[in-house]
Amino acid sequence: MVLKRVMAAVLGMAVVAAAFSGCGAKGEKGEKKSADGKKTFTVGFDAEFPPYGFKDDNGEYVGFDLSLAEEVCKRNDWELVKQPIDWDSKDMELSSGSIDCIWNGFTINGREDSYTWSTPYIDNSQVVVVKADGGISDLKGLAGKVVIVQADSSALHALDGEDASDENKALAATFADLQQVGDYNTAFLNLESGAADAICMDYGVAAYEVSSRGDAYVILDENVSTERYGVGFLKGNTELRDKVQDTLVKMYEDGTFEKIADEWADRGIDKASLCFDPADKAE
Repeated sequence: MVLKRVMAAVLGMAVVAAAFSGCGAKGEKGEKKSADGKKTFTVGFDAEFPPYGFKDDNGEYVGFDLSLAEEVCKRNDWELVKQPIDWDSKDMELSSGSIDCIWNGFTINGREDSYTWSTPYIDNSQVVVVKADGGISDLKGLAGKVVIVQADSSALHALDGEDASDENKALAATFADLQQVGDYNTAFLNLESGAADAICMDYGVAAYEVSSRGDAYVILDENVSTERYGVGFLKGNTELRDKVQDTLVKMYEDGTFEKIADEWADRGIDKASLCFDPADKAE
């Protein structure tokens, strides 16, 4: 009996300790805190989506979007947590609270009602990458060919989604196959090996990949679609969105936004594609 009482007391103390430990990791309103007491801001991103988010030669996660997020955190005295995610699981990560936002060349078009959005900050197009010596010079040349897209990507939705244009649906119907892969490294391996003939993807990523691979690949002149990028938050989380949005406005107004774009200009960020307008009201 005495042993049982001792064990019960020990278990009770453990529960209390755990409860206090859990409380110590959060601030007001359940905000997560770092070890030094700073609010953490966890950005979910695809780690194979350059130049917006990827792992560099030093094994560090970098990218245009991550640079923007770093500046937002610096100005708010937050600690940035860079969280690579499986793109197919992004909604689960966001709804579970594992990440605070999706910030990774994230397309607003077609997702307007699924998230709480920042103001759009980049105009982007879906383009097609082919081998330079592959004999394909326009979209019509894709007839009878194998075309790759990333799973749940804007390219997939542009060609085969509910909101795909009739023109794009007709184009996709001419393909021998529309294949989905998990990441663009796999896509380019398939293109290089001849297992596929083309990749449909975001222009910024395409520009980065093509420039980094010598003269083996080219981007077709015709676009498949045009879209805009924004920062996506859990639907209804306007408090955090507004804080990030207000910081982005200040960054835009003092020139920091454009400065960061300049720093990534040689890796696929075209400053002319910036579309952030402080007058726009975030959705």
